[in-house]
Amino acid sequence: MTRPTVGDRLAEIRRESRLTQEQLAERSGVSVEVIRKLEQGSRGTARLDTLHALARALGVATSALLGDASQAAAQGEPGHRQLSLAEIRRVIAPVRGIDGAPLMVSAGEPPGLDALRGNLHAADRVYNAGDYAVALRVVPSLLVNMRAAVDLAGDERRAEAYDLLARAQHLAGGLLIQLRSDDLAQTALSEALDTAQRSGDRVVAATVIRTMCWLLMRQGRIREAAELAVVTADEVEPRLSRATPADLAAWGWLLLSAAAARSRDNRPDEAADLISVAAAAAVRIGERVPAEKQLMLVGGFDTAKVQMQRAEAAAVAGDAGRVLKLSALVPPVPTISKSAWRRHRLDLAWAYAELRRYGKATAVLTQLRGTAPTWLRQQRYARDIVESIATGRRRAMTDELTDLVDLMGCAR
Repeated sequence: MTRPTVGDRLAEIRRESRLTQEQLAERSGVSVEVIRKLEQGSRGTARLDTLHALARALGVATSALLGDASQAAAQGEPGHRQLSLAEIRRVIAPVRGIDGAPLMVSAGEPPGLDALRGNLHAADRVYNAGDYAVALRVVPSLLVNMRAAVDLAGDERRAEAYDLLARAQHLAGGLLIQLRSDDLAQTALSEALDTAQRSGDRVVAATVIRTMCWLLMRQGRIREAAELAVVTADEVEPRLSRATPADLAAWGWLLLSAAAARSRDNRPDEAADLISVAAAAAVRIGERVPAEKQLMLVGGFDTAKVQMQRAEAAAVAGDAGRVLKLSALVPPVPTISKSAWRRHRLDLAWAYAELRRYGKATAVLTQLRGTAPTWLRQQRYARDIVESIATGRRRAMTDELTDLVDLMGCAR
């Protein structure tokens, strides 16, 4: 029996709601042409934010449209030349012989663990700066050396070596998600979780789970992402009076991941509750750790990130005015996590574009283009915003908008 598609579910729920395609288009803000093509099954993969808008208008969870065909909501890839993944693929998914051993050339004597830790921090800085081409050059050799270091480590430093390897594998998984290589990212993150368990570091393990939730949401598997985040948050929930800042940060990130998934599944009240609990963890960290040292925690979790999540929830709900109000409480420059701050700036650009304040939206995107062009080019969300500006404007394109259109590969 053929499973119903997203379009089949959309048509069924729309008819049960006694809405015409035109009425659903008016309620959701999605064009009737898109709705018609979705229901006819001729549109291919549907954007998750499109499905969310339709589900919100129909008063159902987004997952009701996705069903078992959640992959249909997976985001596509911008039309630009891909960075080569050959080397990182060789390291993460090596060819294996009949005995199961990888057929990989030995890296020789690896650097010491202290040197490898420094190399990991350097690679992480490159990744968070959005320079993925450089990251792709340094991460494969880092992984090879980390694995060799694990093999050579004595009992007294074996857990430390596993900890570093888990962090490097986690970094590789995040990089591959950004480059839209989902299957390879899944392999890297699964290995990172196994390695973190060997190290005994629950903070690193929780951080890997948080990134797995991000991957699931990118694939449209929002219900699974929410369940995974909530279950893991319950397992690692610390006692606020005794928890270390790293424990609080790992727990807080999981709560925000769950909130992000709940927002996308049309459960705003649950999302708001999760964000409020995460805020308590962020406040506790701020009371105990100076701001300049919080970056050393898990991904730079802080009160600013919590506020960004509130703005993101408003954007998912389609409330552009609320996004602007909430964004006013976010520092205008990144205080801790640059990647989180850049993602928030896209929500701000979306809100400006939604309110037809195209000059403001272009200015935000131009700033991102100047600081992280490679990262921006990889963001489908950014491409959609640029396209909305380009098609919605009434005047000729400015030089800044022309540059953005070219960068994102949009049609003029």
